[in-house]
Amino acid sequence: MKTVSRERNLLTFHGSNFLKQRLILSILSGKSVHIVNIRSQDAAPGLRGYEVSLIRMFDKISNGSEIDINKSGTSILFKPGILNGGVIHHECNLERGIGYYLDVLLALGPFCKVPIHATLRGITNSKDCPSVDHIKSSALPNLLKFLVVDEGLELKIKQRGMRPLGGGEIIFKCPVRKTLRSLQFGKPGMIKRIRGVAYTSKVSPALGNRAIEAAKGKLLEFIPDIYIYADQNKGKSAGNSPGFGINLVAETTEGVFYSAENVSNDVSKGETVTIPEDLGVIAACKLLEEIYRGGCVDSTFQWLTVLYMALGQKNISKFLTGPLSDYTIHFLQHLHEFFAITFKLDNPKPEDYGGVDEDDVLPGANKVLLTCIGVGYTNMNKRTN
Repeated sequence: MKTVSRERNLLTFHGSNFLKQRLILSILSGKSVHIVNIRSQDAAPGLRGYEVSLIRMFDKISNGSEIDINKSGTSILFKPGILNGGVIHHECNLERGIGYYLDVLLALGPFCKVPIHATLRGITNSKDCPSVDHIKSSALPNLLKFLVVDEGLELKIKQRGMRPLGGGEIIFKCPVRKTLRSLQFGKPGMIKRIRGVAYTSKVSPALGNRAIEAAKGKLLEFIPDIYIYADQNKGKSAGNSPGFGINLVAETTEGVFYSAENVSNDVSKGETVTIPEDLGVIAACKLLEEIYRGGCVDSTFQWLTVLYMALGQKNISKFLTGPLSDYTIHFLQHLHEFFAITFKLDNPKPEDYGGVDEDDVLPGANKVLLTCIGVGYTNMNKRTN
């Protein structure tokens, strides 16, 4: 539900939806949020374990934040402090993958006082949130467009961790910036190559190879330059649970990356056994769908691009995307409530992406041209040498 109160720099929301969005924008804007009626009608009311773990991570990366949760967990009052960053160790709740928490660090990392050096442990590849591989192949290149310099930006997978017991570990480093640059990016380009990784943990490496052959068989119908390597994990580096999956990424001539992933089912929870060939074909189809949607960022990280555009310098930023996801639409609404910024949404014209006349239309789904003037956000937390 929408905001019902704006008194004394306090925004009030109802329900558990988009908790992460609201906390991210709260700490960036300095506005307190009061979230009430969190699953108040459910048989098990209140915050879930993974949401409590997320709130703890917000507390770790900030200094002076005040968090008040009522006894039933159905209400939270969050008063943001200063983004500190630094060295962080966090055990992620196993109800969600590491990507659920890593999203927050991607959004807040550039605005911390000191560069983030985070070690996160948990499930690296999960169906309910972007995997670490997906973030590495798609989100980081997008962040680089706004940071300009990639010095200090790193995401390393030390151990794989599959559902349900996890055991994975990643290291994420992010530099800090005084400001983000404005960006006008409207040319997605043509697909020039497809790369990928098929990973196996505590299962036969043959399962990964079978998924690779199935995915390549589908993608070779469209493009010849395909290379998918096998990442076989055993022992400690394989985490605590068996499983396998595949991550595919398509790169365009303009440096745009589309990524898609498919992960094996968790048999211990009664899910059906995953056939490697089906897994590979489904991943390939997901990638083709992302390519069809098009734009200059894949659908999973549209919201992150919108955030960087809004926080950029007070210049015009333009970015071409595919059809907006529901998550991105709600994020645009939240940006308006926290920063009073409005985006202009247009159907792109040929000159916006390098075309000449009306016949030069972009292939695939209808595109959206996002335009805004940045709020001129300045990182006041950044240390000055």
